[in-house]
Amino acid sequence: MAIQLPVAIILAYLIGSIPTSVWIGRWFYHVDVRTQGSKNAGATNTIRVLGLKAGLPVLILDVFKGWFAVFIAHFFWIDTGAFPDLIDFKIMLAIAAVLGHVFPVYAGFKGGKGIATLLGIGIALYPMAALIAILIFTVTLVISGYVSLSSMVASVTFPFVEIFILGNNEFISLVILAIAVAIFVPVTHRKNIKRLLNHEETRFTIKK
Repeated sequence: MAIQLPVAIILAYLIGSIPTSVWIGRWFYHVDVRTQGSKNAGATNTIRVLGLKAGLPVLILDVFKGWFAVFIAHFFWIDTGAFPDLIDFKIMLAIAAVLGHVFPVYAGFKGGKGIATLLGIGIALYPMAALIAILIFTVTLVISGYVSLSSMVASVTFPFVEIFILGNNEFISLVILAIAVAIFVPVTHRKNIKRLLNHEETRFTIKK
């Protein structure tokens, strides 16, 4: 356990650190998306700056890396009293992956806000709640046109969906993580909140 636990956490961080938007922008378009648009290294800004052809793979890969970082727990976990519970172990890897996305070692520790990666983690740990969150995000986006607002609404309602609507409160660690997500996303969107209040936030459009 002394070796496997830190190795798994480091690996999850490295998986989360893969800066898909930065690499795809540089390799195929010779553009660093962190210098254009909202200057965020995420799928939304990639779509704004480079279009769906670039942004869709970024979205898919960012979601996948969040899911995969949690999935690797099955390769490292050992069912012994000395090892963390499997759920707690997965949560450790999930946190490491999000930190990797926000502070990627491969891109000067300047990454995105982690929404797509959180979605991948949600699919791995809260499959039904994640699907409902996608629905809430989509409806909010269609009504408002703001990705930032849609992300925050989906994240803030997430623990209520998981705990009260679906009734999944058996694992206290999952409940705590769901609440943490509802706090984490608005915190990372502080500038967006300010722009929304000042009516300065850019509505989502796809580059032609």
